[in-house]
Amino acid sequence: QVQLVESGGGLVQAGDSLRVSCAASGRTFSSYFMGWFRQAPGKEREFVAAISRSGVMTVYADSMKGRLTISRDNAKNTVYLQMNSLKPEDTAVYYCAARESALSSTNVNGYNYWGQGTQVTVSS
Repeated sequence: QVQLVESGGGLVQAGDSLRVSCAASGRTFSSYFMGWFRQAPGKEREFVAAISRSGVMTVYADSMKGRLTISRDNAKNTVYLQMNSLKPEDTAVYYCAARESALSSTNVNGYNYWGQGTQVTVSS
């Protein structure tokens, strides 16, 4: 089992950049495929980005591709999401998730463990 704690959210202006982090504790972090999801008020939770156990493979949502970089530091048990050129429609709670599989998934149901989320608000 792994515990996930997100941090780094906040209030930014449109066009700004922000990096959110997710610190993991518990079982070996490098054994998990990691993902980021987000949920805006009144909307379903949606996939944002994912990264393989080694960090070699990354996957991004088409809606945000080109503005995101997901990375991980297995020595620090942390996964990061760098977001650039933020837009008001990016406002949401951003969740970190861990998957007990080496295979990629963009599906909410494909992840076994979730953090509590961090709020990102982008003002226009």
